[in-house]
Amino acid sequence: MPASARAASLALAQRAAALCIDAKATDVVLLDVHGVSDMADCFLIASGTSDAHVRGIADRLTEGLRKEGQRVHHVEGLPQGRWVLLDFVDIVVHLFHPTLREYYQLERLWGDAEPVTIEALGEDALP
Repeated sequence: MPASARAASLALAQRAAALCIDAKATDVVLLDVHGVSDMADCFLIASGTSDAHVRGIADRLTEGLRKEGQRVHHVEGLPQGRWVLLDFVDIVVHLFHPTLREYYQLERLWGDAEPVTIEALGEDALP
């Protein structure tokens, strides 16, 4: 994969993380799965405090990235709000209700992936 494409994936993942944080998501974790998985470059994992909060984070994220020309290619679990998967091809976002996140422990499952520090974005950068 060209370095510019990988940098673009990481930038998109950082933007998605910022949108999740802006929507009050908790325990936001960004993993670089490039080289560990062929399905994506990054996994973004975050929690909401309730099913409604998880759905709200997903809506905020998809709308925020849509405004920037990024469309979600596949969505799973949105009606239930317990575990929502948003597939943006280069990044896959997992939004969890806390009990399911603890049960599935994706961070442990993808323990070979490199954690990425989430860069803070200024208030003016958020929609």
